Amino acid sequence: MSEILQYGADIEIAPKNAYVSVRRKKQFAILQPATKNRFEIGINLKGQEAKGKLEGVSASNAMCSHIIKIADVKEVDEEVLGWIRTAYEHAG
Repeated sequence: MSEILQYGADIEIAPKNAYVSVRRKKQFAILQPATKNRFEIGINLKGQEAKGKLEGVSASNAMCSHIIKIADVKEVDEEVLGWIRTAYEHAG
């Protein structure tokens, strides 16, 4: 979260019942526990091809276009932060 907040002063953190919404002018990411052993980062990057850790979401009613699954905090690396930053930049 501390890394994401450095992207800009216009970021709004909105805790919900089951996840945390991260927004600029529009929501660009959600952070949520998925299971006991996995955390998920939802990303809004419509039109972006899924690659690397970025997986496409096929549900038409999904809040995000992509998802990144995290099983260990060490998996939050430059690739993951780069996808979140790209989503932030597209949300402006």
